[in-house]
Amino acid sequence: MIDSFDDATGNPAIGVDGSSPARQPARGFAQNACVIIPRPRPTHCRVPSRIVPLAITAFTATSALGRGRAAHGEALRSQRGGLRANDFTETPLACAIGRVDGLETLPLPGAFADYDCRNNRLAWLGIGADGFLDAARAAIERYGADRVALVLGTSTGSIGATEEAYRDLEDGRFPARLRNRVLHTPHSLGVFLETALGTRGPCITVATACSSSAKIFAQAERLLRVGLADAAILAGVDTLCGSVLFGFNALELVSPQACRPFDVARRGISIGEAAGFALLERDGAATAPRLLGYGESSDAHHMSTPHPAGLGARLALADAFARSGLTPGAIDYINLHGTATVKNDAVEAVLVADMFPAGARASSTKGFTGHTLGAAGILEAVLTLLAMEQGIVPGTLNSTAPDPVCGPQLALSNETRTIRAALTNSFGFGGNNCILAFGSGRTQ
Repeated sequence: MIDSFDDATGNPAIGVDGSSPARQPARGFAQNACVIIPRPRPTHCRVPSRIVPLAITAFTATSALGRGRAAHGEALRSQRGGLRANDFTETPLACAIGRVDGLETLPLPGAFADYDCRNNRLAWLGIGADGFLDAARAAIERYGADRVALVLGTSTGSIGATEEAYRDLEDGRFPARLRNRVLHTPHSLGVFLETALGTRGPCITVATACSSSAKIFAQAERLLRVGLADAAILAGVDTLCGSVLFGFNALELVSPQACRPFDVARRGISIGEAAGFALLERDGAATAPRLLGYGESSDAHHMSTPHPAGLGARLALADAFARSGLTPGAIDYINLHGTATVKNDAVEAVLVADMFPAGARASSTKGFTGHTLGAAGILEAVLTLLAMEQGIVPGTLNSTAPDPVCGPQLALSNETRTIRAALTNSFGFGGNNCILAFGSGRTQ
């Protein structure tokens, strides 16, 4: 949804200063190539109001880098990546993947056996790290089960279970272990976690491709703001499956080697899997990081290619600034979407070079973990929060020669820096965009 329109033209106000596309062409495009989208100016559309920051009182992640915050923090500091040659698909596919070990031999506890599948196993493994399960259950006890929302982001859900069921048919039927109908729906993760946690508040699954688990932060803020919940448990989980690996390969988007975001020689994405969790509350310790704001948009330009001038991303950025009260000069670090595809990286690089001062630092962490699809938003939020804790700008792993369209903001190697305010970019298929703004406890 577009929240802001230029008074004079009726066109979307894509500049962070409120200027219209007619007055703010994108860097790298000719003046006469500016995108103008004439439309009437709806009277209900306006610049979003600043929100009250929410405390992130617990957070964790599990990915190819390991389980929990300590493993991810160590990987960032040592620039240790988690990508490896594809050993997941039975049919050979030459690519690198970010795989979490042990899921095949780690079934769910007996009480949850009906929900057993790779995606839910990863969720169960991840929610136990860093004491998050205990923190979530304590919040349920504190507020009441009906006052804690459960908001989930996933793009493939448990589609791997459906693939397995069709491979292992028994007399033309799904095998007994995979006959739970819920497993074959987009809400499989939500039903499993609601059962495991005992929440009775709103339970929402967001499936907007690669922006899914970034948008759950925005969804949770709205639920708390309007009084439908007092706390929100956020989860983003996506596991490897053949449909995704071969599907992206059919689009010629999969790199044969470990991905190289923003590198002049980049050849595509490396797909990974991850589970990330966060607990949002109105109040928290003074040292707890905060969700300061967010911006969402959909440029609806193409099914799999971003708008060439980054129109939707610019709208999301403008709204993230409006809701957070931040300005480009206040941003210390930007965790970029940075998939290592040719077009996505170029558009995002131009956006950052246009909108931020040279001293801002930016990088993609997908060289560490791979692109974890529906889990990418929350995984990269966790990595950003860890970077803020540790005072480190993660380098853009595997990349050595930046594309010429990149500005001076791109960090190829680790840098020591105090990070008080940070953004994370998540851009999905169909031009579905979400940008989150975070503040360290020191800024409160």
